[in-house]
Amino acid sequence: MEILLWVIAIVLVCAGIAGIILPAIPSTPLVFIGLFIGAWVDDFERVGVFALIIIGLLFVLSMVVDFVASGLGAQKTGSSKIAAFGAIAGSLIGLFFGLWGLVLGPFIGAFAGELLARKDMIQAGKAGLGAIFGLVIGVATKAATTGAMIGVFLFAYFF
Repeated sequence: MEILLWVIAIVLVCAGIAGIILPAIPSTPLVFIGLFIGAWVDDFERVGVFALIIIGLLFVLSMVVDFVASGLGAQKTGSSKIAAFGAIAGSLIGLFFGLWGLVLGPFIGAFAGELLARKDMIQAGKAGLGAIFGLVIGVATKAATTGAMIGVFLFAYFF
């Protein structure tokens, strides 16, 4: 049974790592669940509560940044709140359209939101590019927090 649980934990972590790039796979939730199972297999002897709290905080940070990054990226270009909302909505809708939807969804959402707010094509384009920049920041944060989560687990397990 222990070997089966380790296999499940490793598969979940690997799927989560793949999910950093593949939009249909929830990356950090899978990594968190996999690491939790890995700690549980050992009855939390090596990876204890403190390490799991740190891993959990990194997980929450990743989810928050990933969710709001496109909207914040659009807002940093001086765009309206409607453009920021459009970027977030575009991110969510884009999830259903694969990789292209993931990339173009925030751009289209921010662009459309800014057109609704100001009807200025140049500013709408800036809002869209800001949303894509936010998306890149979100993916980078997801990769960094996933690596940190795994690093905390491995450090706690082996040291």
